[in-house]
Amino acid sequence: MVFDEIQRPDIYSWTTLLSACMKLGESEYAFWMFDRSPQENVAIWNAIITGFAENGLDEVVFNLFQKMHVLGVKHDNYTFASVLSLCSLEMLDSGRQVHSLIVKTGFLVRSSVINALLTMYFNCRSITDAYGVFEETRGGLGDEITYNAMMAGLSSMERGDDVLLIFKDMQNSGWRPTELTFVSVISVCLLSRVATQVHGQAIKMGFEDFTSVSNAAITMYSSCGDLNAARMVFMRIKEKDIVSWNAIITSYAQESLSEDAILAYLQMQRDDIEPDEFTIGSLLASSKLLVVVEMIQASVIKKALNLKIEVSNALLSAFSNLGELNQANKLFHEMSQRNLISWNTLISGFQLNGLPVCGLQQFYELLLSGLRPNVYTLCHALSICASISDLQHGKQLHGYILTSGYFSQISLGNALVTLYAKCGALSWSLKVFQTMIEKDIISWNSIISAHAQHGRGKEAIECFEAMQDSGGIIPDKATFTAVLSACSHSGLVADGIRIFSSMVRTYGMEPEVHHFSCVIDLLSRAGFLDISERLINIKDINIDPSVWWTLFSSCVAHGNLELGSIAARFLLNTEHNEPAVYVLLSNLYANAEKWEESAAVRELMRRYGVMKQPGSSWIRS
Repeated sequence: MVFDEIQRPDIYSWTTLLSACMKLGESEYAFWMFDRSPQENVAIWNAIITGFAENGLDEVVFNLFQKMHVLGVKHDNYTFASVLSLCSLEMLDSGRQVHSLIVKTGFLVRSSVINALLTMYFNCRSITDAYGVFEETRGGLGDEITYNAMMAGLSSMERGDDVLLIFKDMQNSGWRPTELTFVSVISVCLLSRVATQVHGQAIKMGFEDFTSVSNAAITMYSSCGDLNAARMVFMRIKEKDIVSWNAIITSYAQESLSEDAILAYLQMQRDDIEPDEFTIGSLLASSKLLVVVEMIQASVIKKALNLKIEVSNALLSAFSNLGELNQANKLFHEMSQRNLISWNTLISGFQLNGLPVCGLQQFYELLLSGLRPNVYTLCHALSICASISDLQHGKQLHGYILTSGYFSQISLGNALVTLYAKCGALSWSLKVFQTMIEKDIISWNSIISAHAQHGRGKEAIECFEAMQDSGGIIPDKATFTAVLSACSHSGLVADGIRIFSSMVRTYGMEPEVHHFSCVIDLLSRAGFLDISERLINIKDINIDPSVWWTLFSSCVAHGNLELGSIAARFLLNTEHNEPAVYVLLSNLYANAEKWEESAAVRELMRRYGVMKQPGSSWIRS
């Protein structure tokens, strides 16, 4: 070994050896050599700490950091930067302790340490702490890198307005924006006017030829719905990289322009840019034809990209979305490795394609595989049980959720409320709802719908009013659909009209088709056919067929020939093979002593070959 031939290795030799060992994965040998090195020098400690940090060995790094402190070896900015890079959300307290030590030892004057602290706090999702560091260093300690670190962190947490404020503050403080500045700022511009201004400033300052800035601009314009601008920026990039191609392909995919996405994919390969998992994911997300998905799959296999689990999962999702469950299932079992996303994709695929029992079976196979389902998995499993009214398996899932410590998740509580309601166990829906620590709008909508499904209109209204009184939760359009449906099925006309009016007057919402359908259904069931007719006339509503049936049946029952004819005309256009329409319409004319019209309907029925099924009885004489 070359190192052994050095008679008196200096600090540079030791640090080079330790760094090389760690990069080669020889951590045990590196540690053995470290014990024989002159440990009073901070550079040697930095070499071993940085090596373990790069290998993700958090516990070892913190033990070395503490040992260094105990032995009296003074840390420097490189030591602090390496340790801070490991602090994630679970280690926020450790990060704060390191922060305190930085302040005590006077290293908060180093920009590299300041930036490492900012990055650490954003990785821990602690914006308050990050702002504290930033404000502490505004008196001349920070630089453009500090501003960039602040903007990058805020951008990663989708705090667009805050990024723009920091960007303005940076310029007011005399710092010139850099390439990274514009990447962060452009990434959060969601308003077309602001986006154009920021991109224009970047171009004026000479950043148009910076590929990373243009890549961010493509994504920005696409997010603002300006695909033409995104395409123009892409065309003007002189040196396109994989990120450039992925950005434009994703832009096409988001607009469901699958042909453009495929053409871009073929062109990038002609330009010798190899696709990655992000390219394939975007392509597959926009593919609506099986032949295209199969073509992409063939290309993926040829390039060995199918070995990447993200690509296999994207293919799995594409086959599921196209209803090709046999191919999805085959791919799933051929995958060399599977993660929870793979299982979730297949389970949801079975559910979405009308094979709920297969989805439930797949869920139990997941449990046997040793992987632990997450909230998303459990929500799908509960939804499957609700769709087939499987109370037994639903209760088993409920027990699993309780023992696994997941019950605090709002989405699972909501799914359980819906499950029990659809299985006819309203009392259990109420129990789950009452024990939920936190509730969101979906929670309230679920319990209102549960009451509606069981014909408990007054209780649904009480829940609606309790939600309004709870503070902080404002009803949405789904809320009004649920409560109006409850009023309709319980015949609560006055309450229904009052709630429908509040939707417009109190909450300023524009009623949609299903809201008008609920009100028409409510009025028709109660016999207020004249008001139902006025509603139809003043609003061109695409009423649900079930509402037309209710309206038609009410017209027959109340002898309203004029409106009944309108309803029948609609039903004959949409359900001309349904004998009940002809029979009821004929009866409506007959009751009004319109004998010729009644006979004409019967003749029409015979002409179209619509047969009324004869009645029969199990009781024989």
